[in-house]
Amino acid sequence: MIIHAPRAPGAVRRRVLSLAAALTGTVALTAAQLPAPPPAPAGAGDRLFPHLGNPGYDVLGYHLDLGYGGDNTRPLTGRTSLVARAEATLERFNLDFAGGRVRSVTVDGAPAAFATAGEDLVIDPAEPPAGGTTFRVTVEHTSPTEGAGTAWIRTSEGDGGLVTAAQPDAAHRVFPANDHPSDKALFSFRISAPQGVTAVANGVPAGRTPGPAPGQVTWSYRTLHPMAPELVQIALGDLDVVHRDTAAPVALRDVVPSADREALEPWLSRTPGHLRWLEERLGGYPFGNYGVLVADAVFPFALETQTLSLFPRFLFLAGQGRVADWQREEIMVHELAHQWFGNSVTPAEWSDLWLSESHATWYEWTWAAEHGGPALEERVRAAYEHSDRWRAEAGPVAAPHGPDGEEPPDIFHPVVYDGGAVVLYALRERIGAAAFERLQRQWVARHRDGTAGTADFIALAGQVSGQELDGFLTAWLYGERTPAMPGHPGWRPAPRGSGGGSGGGETA
Repeated sequence: MIIHAPRAPGAVRRRVLSLAAALTGTVALTAAQLPAPPPAPAGAGDRLFPHLGNPGYDVLGYHLDLGYGGDNTRPLTGRTSLVARAEATLERFNLDFAGGRVRSVTVDGAPAAFATAGEDLVIDPAEPPAGGTTFRVTVEHTSPTEGAGTAWIRTSEGDGGLVTAAQPDAAHRVFPANDHPSDKALFSFRISAPQGVTAVANGVPAGRTPGPAPGQVTWSYRTLHPMAPELVQIALGDLDVVHRDTAAPVALRDVVPSADREALEPWLSRTPGHLRWLEERLGGYPFGNYGVLVADAVFPFALETQTLSLFPRFLFLAGQGRVADWQREEIMVHELAHQWFGNSVTPAEWSDLWLSESHATWYEWTWAAEHGGPALEERVRAAYEHSDRWRAEAGPVAAPHGPDGEEPPDIFHPVVYDGGAVVLYALRERIGAAAFERLQRQWVARHRDGTAGTADFIALAGQVSGQELDGFLTAWLYGERTPAMPGHPGWRPAPRGSGGGSGGGETA
């Protein structure tokens, strides 16, 4: 059902309709009388997630105003405002939003008609934004913490809390968005919660004030750099915020369950060393702050939510003595490396995910090799041996198989992580270590705060190395079979269908 709001036809449309009537002898219909097409989902054209994102506009900024009542089984109240620039006149446009209930929509302050179609919120503004102009959309909605595909994870500290894990396609189950990594924007947050509940979000603190109701506190944050919607982090609960200044000019802010602050400190204190190690190889950290968010919940991944990476509690506090320290720390390094690869430089489309995951895996492996883990070449060779099998299962490194019927694509497959790291190793063998290191630094510097794709990487690799690499990298990234490894004529991929190693893919 579409909910109608007043709508005035534009003067140009009235003139065209009147002229048509005069020329043809027919009676012109007014805009209000013209039948509107039924609401339908749109999409940005992503091969792997065809219904994510929306055409016609570019979001410049989001403001999320959320209200949490203290019960993590109940929906949050929400008001999401976004400012966008129209690419053409928008008689109708879509936002991604699913799961929550929409109470009202306004466009530039005027009530707008809206309807749902699939996982889209379809909006008919009273006055269509003209191409090249900016406009504001405000949606009053709820944000459910349960249901299929929710991005909220319930945590157990105190009376219970919440964290978000929206990658790859669940940000729009928290708030209305143009939920595709190609449309990055600035974010600000206002989160109201009962006294005694700590609320945190991406970016830097922007104040704390009394909430809209007695006994509430409102926490505000804002990002200083654009961010893809899937990298949003909002955490609520009985949490301690730990600040340290040992890595200035990067401000370090960790967020942990209050009961575990002391036990987690030996792990939190390692971040400054990880940061210095990565900066030596990549140049300056791309944001002003960073931190580790530890959630008292069981989930099988870590996640590089921008400036505040998410980790499950058990990663640090379970299995003491059974897992080496380097095995836990390399996951910390993986997520920190993502702040350069994936967050600052964001994949242009989901098929480009290898650019994020291969580099994070590369620095994870390199760090581990220097701190008690296996040699880099040992891990690369093991992954190389499984590469053909992974390609058969999930597709080439830069062209993972798309959705299969109702099943979403398996983009977090070892072929993207370990298989991508094998491609980087092959490239380093081809162009030499010095050129490879220059390429890494130039990649993150040239595309900082932006998006980039596989073709951009291939072009820059050729420029930096002075070699023609199109054919070489096309074979490695898009071939159904794994090419021969430069400098290692004795290496052979295992036959397809053979068993063995699961490889990577354990971290997002």
